[in-house]
Amino acid sequence: MRKMGGFALCLGLALSLLLPGCGNKYAEAVNGLPEETGQTQAEKPVEVTAAQEETKAETEYIPQERIAVDGKIQSYLTGEMRAVEQADRRPLAVMISNDKESWPHYGMGRAGVIYEVPVEGEMNRYMALLEDYDGLERIGSVRSCRNCYIDFAKEFDAIYAHYGQSTFAKPYLDSIDNINGIEGKGAQAFFRSKDKKSPHNAYTSFQGIQKVIQALGYSQEYGDGYEGHYQFARPDEPVTLDFDTAVEAGRIEPGYTMYHPYFQYEEGDGLYHRYQSGAPEQSDEGPLAVKNVIIQYCQSGYYANTQYQNFNVETSEWGYYATNGKAVPVSWKKEKGVTRYYGPDGEEIRLNPGKTWVCILSTKYVDRTEFYGN
Repeated sequence: MRKMGGFALCLGLALSLLLPGCGNKYAEAVNGLPEETGQTQAEKPVEVTAAQEETKAETEYIPQERIAVDGKIQSYLTGEMRAVEQADRRPLAVMISNDKESWPHYGMGRAGVIYEVPVEGEMNRYMALLEDYDGLERIGSVRSCRNCYIDFAKEFDAIYAHYGQSTFAKPYLDSIDNINGIEGKGAQAFFRSKDKKSPHNAYTSFQGIQKVIQALGYSQEYGDGYEGHYQFARPDEPVTLDFDTAVEAGRIEPGYTMYHPYFQYEEGDGLYHRYQSGAPEQSDEGPLAVKNVIIQYCQSGYYANTQYQNFNVETSEWGYYATNGKAVPVSWKKEKGVTRYYGPDGEEIRLNPGKTWVCILSTKYVDRTEFYGN
């Protein structure tokens, strides 16, 4: 059985929560920047006008109470029980290359959440959010910052590690605690390996990150009022996605064209195993696999006369949530700086405890997404 993203768009239209007026930071994605910046008119993204007729009222967010047992506490990233010193420490959000020359990915197997976003043309880049990175001697390879990753890192109150940045992202780095491999004290956190060629050989480590965090005076405690990002199901009440709109999702092809990645659900361990270029995607500690997959469609454009992609992560759209071999359409919207996802029943979705992979795609390419049965 196969289900195309284009067909599911009809469902997404009914669920999308388009909110008028995004910030100036993302104006170039739809309208282009003012003339004095040299920005040319960006290609206008797909219009989803049907959903604009009804805008859901702002909902009150009720944070989930964290479970604490025997010196462990529920992770904000995965919903799993972790040692308190890890689960209560602000995570590291590190930019990781997906250029073939950089494979395998070092340290990414420890990530609780992975974001995947196209950055230039059809090339994707990752941001791995790690709370369990103690002892890692090599994380990366680390690449440069892009605008939307700053927003995603801030949603988790993370410390953001990157090796440089695009010109368009630089003005926004002051808004987040960040460790920059090409400027100031941040360079002390990185090193170049001899087994890869530049620019695919920049790496960081647990010790390097900790040293620079102290040098820069960053707090490793979550900020006052931080309430977490996701809602998680109880271990004894797993999410099964029993909705009429659910589709079989034994195999998920998000729609990225480079390396043709996909997720294959394995009933044996209940995880989605990641593949690209026809083989399991590897970290240095083994194949990558996650419990939850989120596909988030965003309006998009390009910066100036470049192939640098710009994603509007403020204006609400729609997507999918998949777990345990099924997927349902969801809507998403930014609420008080954090992206919330809502299921077919209008309630915020609960993730099954475990790792989550978030695929960011343009609304222009919803037809590329495909779901297959087992």
